[in-house]
Amino acid sequence: MAGLHLIEHPLIQHKISLLRDKNTGVKEFRELTSETAMLICYEATRDLPLKEVEITTPLAVAKTKIISGRKLAIVPILRAGLGMIEGVTSLVPAAKIGHLGIFRDGENNAVQYYCKLPEDISERDVIAIDPMLATGSTAVHAIDKIKEYGVKNIKFMCIIASPEGLDKLMTAHPDIDIYCGVKDLGLNEEKYIIPGLGDAGDRIFGTK
Repeated sequence: MAGLHLIEHPLIQHKISLLRDKNTGVKEFRELTSETAMLICYEATRDLPLKEVEITTPLAVAKTKIISGRKLAIVPILRAGLGMIEGVTSLVPAAKIGHLGIFRDGENNAVQYYCKLPEDISERDVIAIDPMLATGSTAVHAIDKIKEYGVKNIKFMCIIASPEGLDKLMTAHPDIDIYCGVKDLGLNEEKYIIPGLGDAGDRIFGTK
């Protein structure tokens, strides 16, 4: 059933606490973002179907299981979503990767400036990724765009979300699953998540 999945694993909560710290440097922040994304992705891929195969071990033939038929695509929302790619693809290295460049303008409208998705994306399950779900405008636009390509099974993965962003995304796209590390208190006047961790893109790329 589609809906919100808050991943409350102790390792995720510990790493999010370190991400929040304003004294965490660029290198450590980048590593923590990747590690947290990997742990959340572990939960987001829990429903991948399996099939039984026979594998010859050094000692015997084993009946065991492998992932069956489900092809994945990962779509980071630029630019901060790029910080999650390494962690996600470490779990699913065969996944194809698309890119969506979207920013929020002064009136909180989502503005797309780049889109490059795999040619066969309509045949794949898609996980859209962005560290922060703030107002929800960017995420809604991203899912709208992915659906335009005929994708039927979409998940959204973030590290921190606001209640406002979650409400907006779930209202616009009630058919998708959202995997999130923590739901914060809300948004401030500048539409940043409080307490949040600041601007994830700036902290990942060291631009501030």
